[in-house]
Amino acid sequence: MSKVHVFDHPLIQHKLSILRNEETSVKEFRELVSEIAMLMCYEATRDLPLEAVDVKTPMGIAHCQHIAGKKLAVVPILRAGLGMVDGMVAMMPNVKVGHIGLYRDPETLEPVKYYFKMPPDIQERDVIIVDPMLATGGSAAAACTFLKEVGVKRIKLMSIIAAPEGVKCMNDAHPDVDIFVAALDEKLNEIGYIVPGLGDAGDRIFGTK
Repeated sequence: MSKVHVFDHPLIQHKLSILRNEETSVKEFRELVSEIAMLMCYEATRDLPLEAVDVKTPMGIAHCQHIAGKKLAVVPILRAGLGMVDGMVAMMPNVKVGHIGLYRDPETLEPVKYYFKMPPDIQERDVIIVDPMLATGGSAAAACTFLKEVGVKRIKLMSIIAAPEGVKCMNDAHPDVDIFVAALDEKLNEIGYIVPGLGDAGDRIFGTK
């Protein structure tokens, strides 16, 4: 079963309270999404392996550690996931970025892939999928499936707010994928929005509400 990590760091929780507020401007909302993603990235990469390295300082040799050659990729689910990318890249400047575009077929209600562009060595990379809202879980589960189909072995999912229904969907479809969230909310409403949530993340990031 997927591990669900809910971050209770005071900075994350403070920024989340402003993010939820319906009065928060597009500019501030966009900045907060990026900042929260940056802080969550710090926690979600805590298990990266380290190796010893000696560094020459002006005063001598320091016995240090650096990340042990781990290749990473960040993959936003379009379009709202784009809002989290800058914060992730600020923390990991050399990370590669792929993109997945999905829409829901109105008849089958299944996610359909309309865009899929990955780094050529994606199968060698640990992937962090980013999408601000884990609502029904359908898009996140589909994104995991499409990545596994091209050979990705290790995947994490990072969302700012999740609903229990989305977590269950991910547990059922991809129990090997750990989930990182800033909040696990109450439920979905009848039209699939997280309650209390923050509304439509894509609309609030891009000013299209």
